Amino acid sequence: MGIAAAMGRASLHRSLGWGTARQLSPGLLGLGAMSLWLLSPWLLSSGLFSSPAAAEAQLSLERSRASFPNGDPIWQLRLIDGPKLVRSWQAASGAANRQRLDRRWTQGNGAPLPPGSYRLGKPEPWGHDLWIELQPQFATSRSGLGLHHCMPGVGCICLPNRQDLKEASATIQRLGIRRLQVLN
Repeated sequence: MGIAAAMGRASLHRSLGWGTARQLSPGLLGLGAMSLWLLSPWLLSSGLFSSPAAAEAQLSLERSRASFPNGDPIWQLRLIDGPKLVRSWQAASGAANRQRLDRRWTQGNGAPLPPGSYRLGKPEPWGHDLWIELQPQFATSRSGLGLHHCMPGVGCICLPNRQDLKEASATIQRLGIRRLQVLN
């Protein structure tokens, strides 16, 4: 094996790890560094190699210490892109007298969303408003969860300001956001 081929093979093993590199065709492993460089557009598009993953934009929900005039806690729905906070909206999740109820197992009790990871559905019309389905990615008996306009909050994520809901919905669509993390 020539020096260039050995360097290309060593580089391949460092970047992919031996297990992945071993699964590639032996002919590919024997190619010289120049040949790998020429094949790089094909390798990237084929999924064998990938560029460093770009941070995925996501939403997070966190209870603040502030309250709405009716006493319901203010939650912050935050749009995060990598390490950067892009936008934040005031939200409600669960009425003031429901904050300490079982958040994971009791349906219809009006408790805030349980902490954890959720998959976001695509925004869709819901009467005169919008509905964005929330699918928990953990074990729970709660169902029918969404992000929508309402007040007071009764177990979903409620945006009391319709314009905020429209803006959040448009942002979710534009950026292709598919994850929500409820932090507390």
